Amino acid sequence: MTTAILAIDQGTTNSKAVLVSADGEILARGSSPVGISHPQPGWVEQDPRRVWQSVLEAIAACLAAAPTVTIAGIAISNQRESVTIWDGETGEPLGPVVSWQCRRSAPVCAELNASGHSGRVEALTGLPIDPMFPGPKMKWLLDRAPSGRPLRLGTIDSWLIHCFTGGKVHACDASNAARSQLLDLNARVWSDELCDLFGVPKAFLPEVRDSASRFGETLGVPGLPDGIPIAAAIGDSHAALFGHGAFAPGDGKVTFGTGSSIMTTLPHFIAPQNGITTTIAWSLGGKPTYAFEGNILVSAASLPWMVDILGLPDVQALIDLAETAEPQGPGFVPAFVGLGAPYWQADARALFSGITFNTTRAQMARAVTDSIAFQVHDVFKAMAAQSPTALGRLFVDGGPSKNAFLMQCVADMLAHPVIQCDAAEASALGAAYLAGLTLGLWPDLEAIRALPRKTAVLKPGSSDTASRLATWQDAIFRSTVPVTSSMGE
Repeated sequence: MTTAILAIDQGTTNSKAVLVSADGEILARGSSPVGISHPQPGWVEQDPRRVWQSVLEAIAACLAAAPTVTIAGIAISNQRESVTIWDGETGEPLGPVVSWQCRRSAPVCAELNASGHSGRVEALTGLPIDPMFPGPKMKWLLDRAPSGRPLRLGTIDSWLIHCFTGGKVHACDASNAARSQLLDLNARVWSDELCDLFGVPKAFLPEVRDSASRFGETLGVPGLPDGIPIAAAIGDSHAALFGHGAFAPGDGKVTFGTGSSIMTTLPHFIAPQNGITTTIAWSLGGKPTYAFEGNILVSAASLPWMVDILGLPDVQALIDLAETAEPQGPGFVPAFVGLGAPYWQADARALFSGITFNTTRAQMARAVTDSIAFQVHDVFKAMAAQSPTALGRLFVDGGPSKNAFLMQCVADMLAHPVIQCDAAEASALGAAYLAGLTLGLWPDLEAIRALPRKTAVLKPGSSDTASRLATWQDAIFRSTVPVTSSMGE
């Protein structure tokens, strides 16, 4: 009978389950939608019960499609900065899952920044004070929880570990803890200073463990026998980095989607500058691997918007049109919700610049597709400015990474090859590989690096990147310059 790891990828939109063999092959898949609500403008939340139920449904669908297998262990990758609260004895949720997208803590973050705490928080955590991160969200949940209950707070990995183990384990992995803004990134412990600042008692937080660890065993999980070890947990973006085998300092990946997450592996902790963050990529044997990260707020989400503007049938038609564009077109900045890394300009405006009577529809389309590559370029430039190692192998994943034209634009703009990967489940695979280390299916990182992967390398070609970059930089300036009057600039 085939031995396999059951990898869970619990995302914002869907929960996925993937069976991965000892050869690194995907044997079966299953998924289930999670659901999301917006109770007030800027508020984004989910039901923790539904999160768990969607995981169970994904597992059931995966196992129904699978050959006969023995599940050696369970691996978890998860949406990262989303947090929830529950009763540690009964498992009853005592609040919603407050999503990483939620802005309800913006007033608290503004107060903390205005009080001068930003520098110290960034030095300890590698993260800016921003509503994306969990510290203030945890305080919001605590303030509304019933008194006199044995409270547990945590990121989604800790909630799933609680559910898988029948409530016996309250733990999270180092990568998720690193995104909480409560962890001292150097000491790798919950910080008394940060917990006091954000008003979160350490007693309610999970134990921080290695990403490849035994987090307990299944107990009372519908559809699964008791006693299966939970052998890994890791944030989804970190899991994708690990899944690509990006283990050497300077190796990196770009995950393309609605926005984009860019990570490059570091040889040691480096305090972030230039609009990027530092995080723990994963922790093995008590030793963390650090990474730079840059989060782009709007990436491929601009493509369907432009499809509607131009009256095209679909995104592929937009890309096909962009490929025919004449040079010297306009610039486009997709700052629909401001700009993320490396600018972090909440008041930036989406715009086209340099439009003339000669501007064509194809040039407009190309400006939008180019904005994906330009934003990646700017993040990598910020990373390179403080990285002790040169950019190494660069992997790409996510839906848009399948398009050769879009990824060739990225390679051209970076003047660096990009590696397309065939598997759509990079996060689930990364979590499975970590579980395989825990369980002894693979002896070390070299064995994981040697697992078969279907890849295609796109090398940079000759192009007019310098002039296009100048057009982009002018558009960025116009997007971010302050408006001086009600009539505009």
